[in-house]
Formats: sequence, structure tokens, C-alpha cells
Amino acid sequence: MPANLPPAYFEAEKRYREARSVSDKIRCLEEMLAIMPKHKGTDKLRADLRRRLSQLRDLGSARHGPGRRAPVYLLDKEGVGQVALIGPPNTGKSSLVAALTKAQPLIAPYPFTTRTPLAGMMRFENVQVQLVDTPPVGGDFLEPWFPDLLRRADAWAIVLAPPADPTEELDRLAAILTGCQLSLASRPALVILNQVDLLDDPEEEALYLDLLRERLPTWPVSAETRRGLPELKAALFGILGLIRVYTRAPGKAANYNAPFVLPRNTTVLELAGRIHHDLARQFKFARVWGRETFPGQRVQRDYVLQEGDVVEIHT
Repeated sequence: MPANLPPAYFEAEKRYREARSVSDKIRCLEEMLAIMPKHKGTDKLRADLRRRLSQLRDLGSARHGPGRRAPVYLLDKEGVGQVALIGPPNTGKSSLVAALTKAQPLIAPYPFTTRTPLAGMMRFENVQVQLVDTPPVGGDFLEPWFPDLLRRADAWAIVLAPPADPTEELDRLAAILTGCQLSLASRPALVILNQVDLLDDPEEEALYLDLLRERLPTWPVSAETRRGLPELKAALFGILGLIRVYTRAPGKAANYNAPFVLPRNTTVLELAGRIHHDLARQFKFARVWGRETFPGQRVQRDYVLQEGDVVEIHT
């Protein structure tokens, strides 16, 4: 049944799309709902506008002091870092989150299934990374809180998939992000080429990978067949710019189940300070077992730690 919306509705909708503040968007949505005729042809549109209005009111209430309900996008960060999965509709973001974590997002063969962000914890060896499934980026509408969610994330994973041309989809996504004052060059990011099991021609897959890798690190995977998921886990941890370092007391073994997770380029003195400020103040030297040193090599305070180093601090 057609909606048969009057001209005044489209004028209010235009003002809504041009609005920049939450209060202006709320006012326009309320006007659109008031103008919209009530019949079966407008039921789905009315429900969608009410959902948007509810989310905007949540966002507005969070800015007016304590005691209010937190907006839907405020996800508490957990694990060693947060990676937001973003991409066009039907690229399998939710399927990837389900395959990599214990989260259970709604998965369906139609677009725009994901309406609100959903977090899941991905275990990579002895650490956990938080993955966030986000609403698809497509069409003219973006949730008003979406750019802020991306700004809060530590890194982005751009999920693309056939049958759409992934290079064209990446260009389109980059343009949408630019319109939100966001840039692929402003944040650690990688591309996940999902659903590669749908590509019958290996040469086509190789061509896509070559073109995408000219712009961003790219991993071919299939959430359906689980191809490439172990390598993807390592890559998602890698783009966070972190290293794992282990400590040991003299004559004792290192505990490999509880690493110190530190930013790259952290020095051994900074590690000592992270353990305890007195340890940094009394630091004399350290011994390191790692890929860049010989076993038990003596190092000074400015030694830059590497992934997997085992450190023994002496005072």
C-alpha cells in the first residue's frame, strides 16, 4: 500500500537531513510524525521514525546530567582495545562477529539487520579484543551517534564482500566518512574481504586483494567456512599498536598467561613504572629474553621493548 505522503512531509524530511544539532533533528522528526497520514502504508516508516526519535532523545538526555539513561552507542570498553567493524549492507559483519566472539548478533539475509551497536569479546591467544558490530553504512541516513562511536574506537575494520565491487564500495564508504569529518587515514584500520568463498575465480580474488592492499592492509576471509579467521585475529590485535611483554623474577619462570599489554615503543623503564613507581625509581638494569636480544641480555632503561619479550628487572 503506498504511503501517499504530502509535500509538507518531504519539506520536514529535508530539514531533518540538513539539521546538525540533536534538538533540531528531534523537532523535525516530531513534525514528520505529526504530518504523516495514519494507514497501513505508513506503518513501517512510522516505526522507523519513532526508533530514530527514541535514539535521539536518548542521546540528548545523556547530555543533561546524571540519572538519565545512557545513549545506545555508549559501550564500555573492555579488553586490550576496541575495534569497530564498519561497512555496507550484506557484507557479513554480524556473521564475522558471531564467528570471532561469543556474541549473538541478529543475522538475516536482508540488509540493515543491525540497528544498534553490539559488542563481543574476541580471544587472541592470551588477550581479548573487543569487536563492535555497527549498523551498515549505506543510503542517505546515518544514525546520529554513529560518527561519535567511530571516534571512540581504537581502530576500524572495514568489511567488504562480493558480489559488489569492493574497491568501489571502499571509495563510497570513504566519501561517507569524509562527510562526517572522519577519514580512513586518521585511524588504524584494515580491510576484511569477507565471503571470498563466493568468488569462483581465484584471479578475481587476487585482483581485488592487490587493489585493496594498495590502500589498506587487507585480509581475505569467510565467516561461513571460517577461512582466514586465525590470521584475521592476529591482524585485529596488530592494528591496535600494542605489544605483549612478560615479566619474571630472578630464577623464576615467566607467566605467559598474564602479559603486560603496552603501546609499541614502550621502554623497559616505562614498564618498571607501570609495575610500581618504586621499581622505576630504583631501576638499575634489566635482563631480556626476546627475538631482538640474546638470552638474558643486559639492557639499560632506554631499551625499547618488543612483542613477546620476557623481562627481569633489577634494582
